[in-house]
Amino acid sequence: MTAATRGHSGRFDCVIFDCDGVLVDSEPIVNRVLNQMLNELGIEISLEDSTRLFLGRAVREELEMIERMRGAPLPENWLSTWLARRNAVLEAEVAAVAHVREAIGKIAATGMPVCVASGADRVKVKLQLTRTGLVELFQQDEREHIFSATEVARSKPAPDVYLLAARTMGVEPARCAVVEDSPTGVTAGVAAGMTVFGYAERNDAALLREAGAGTIFTDMRDLPELVG
Repeated sequence: MTAATRGHSGRFDCVIFDCDGVLVDSEPIVNRVLNQMLNELGIEISLEDSTRLFLGRAVREELEMIERMRGAPLPENWLSTWLARRNAVLEAEVAAVAHVREAIGKIAATGMPVCVASGADRVKVKLQLTRTGLVELFQQDEREHIFSATEVARSKPAPDVYLLAARTMGVEPARCAVVEDSPTGVTAGVAAGMTVFGYAERNDAALLREAGAGTIFTDMRDLPELVG
């Protein structure tokens, strides 16, 4: 475990989890499918480069960039094909991030509210949380504490989905802890005025810190103590 902490004062009133890469180990799967589809469009790009470009971003908001990369408009049904192929592979392969279920359980056991705020569309978020059995951890009083880019005007790196989560949970943004794994998501959490914990098990810790994550960690078993 590596941790670099600037520190925060006082106890948080809510812990907000990103979904992809934080709750579910979906990013290698999604990035592989996207890279295949970009190359099928005639865009010669490595998996490493497409991952770097699209990590933490909603593909539907990057269609103009893809068209510029291609030098031509996208086929009419490309986005719907992407969504269908992505969802099919996730349904077959996605798994929960190691130890995240135990971490959430320990945090919730202290009475701390938890929720999900994802830059992805709601269909994807629900599919993944249901497939991994994590969805029940974010259901309380017959309500789902799950927020996605589907409910807001702008996806991450804009702060919209984090501000929606805080408002709905009835918590001041400054009293929220965010758990993120991408520079795009960290940027969104910081812009919302929240304290961001950067999960760097797969991604570059230096980039998360540069984006504004105050604490970097690599093992979900450390999270309850960090936010407590």
